[in-house]
Amino acid sequence: MTKKTASKDKTKQTKMNTWRIMEIDQILQSGEWHTAKELSMRVGNRGPNGKPEFSQRTIMRDLEYMRDTMGAPIEGGPNGYRYTEKNFFIKSIPLTEGEAFSIAVINPLLEQYRNTPIENQLRSIFEKITNCLPEKITVDTSFLNPRITFIPDRGELINNDFFTIVFDSLKSCRTLSFEYRPLQKSTFMQRKIDPYHIVCQRGNWYVIGLCHDKGDIRIFSLGRMKKLSLTKKTFRIPPDFKPTDYFDAEMGVWFSDRQPITVEILVDKEIGTYAANRIWHSEQIVQERKDGSVYVKFQTTQKQEVLRWILGQGHTVKVLSPKELADDVRTEVEKVQKLYKE
Repeated sequence: MTKKTASKDKTKQTKMNTWRIMEIDQILQSGEWHTAKELSMRVGNRGPNGKPEFSQRTIMRDLEYMRDTMGAPIEGGPNGYRYTEKNFFIKSIPLTEGEAFSIAVINPLLEQYRNTPIENQLRSIFEKITNCLPEKITVDTSFLNPRITFIPDRGELINNDFFTIVFDSLKSCRTLSFEYRPLQKSTFMQRKIDPYHIVCQRGNWYVIGLCHDKGDIRIFSLGRMKKLSLTKKTFRIPPDFKPTDYFDAEMGVWFSDRQPITVEILVDKEIGTYAANRIWHSEQIVQERKDGSVYVKFQTTQKQEVLRWILGQGHTVKVLSPKELADDVRTEVEKVQKLYKE
């Protein structure tokens, strides 16, 4: 048996044990006595000859684990087993060492949401998860703090109240009114939208909805809104609305062409290893060349997002296709040159 097969079998066995323990827990919640034989007959499936799926010995090992590790108030006697506490039930499930470590990582991982409106909610969820663990199982995160660092993407500053208003608007299907400052403007404009969908990209939050002023679907950044309020006007989301028509979940939320473009770039050997190991898109083509350069090809609607990344790489990335993207890069480079000449 290979290590991979053994690992799969162990995972499957762990899930089966968890399910079996939860079944036993439900039976014992009645407060009545149940023998190991009765539990064996009631837990799991019965074979064609009526033989139970799990032996009495297996059930007794589960009962011992529930009592000693999970703190279940199990009393044993001549009549079998039962819970001594009327309202007791198992609030948790057994965790493997890897699963416990993953929970431990959650706490420092939440640092990337510090000072954002959802920080408290996420920490509350984490506390509820850890509180559901048996008393004998603790999640120690102290050893992680000096050894693991999370560097989050920093998003735009957003008023905490805005989240409540926007999500209420989305939930109740009520038109949202606000003042908005587009990227290309220095002043705010009055807008009303019917919010259809919310997207979070690298810490920045966006609302996709029908803009009453423009008469079509637009994307708005929460960070550039002010004076938000809910109107009394309600709306319905069109049945043919698809959020993915307005952004590429693998690249970004730039509202550019809905028709995807085929991007082909050549990455210099200077950062060839990085390019070869990067996941650009689920349907990407990545080819390493003899000179160390890397050819990359993928489709996306996010031309502006790709342009932003390419410009950030400087001379190490060359656009091969499409021509319009190469022209955009050239135009931006000329603007930068002019800026520094002046």
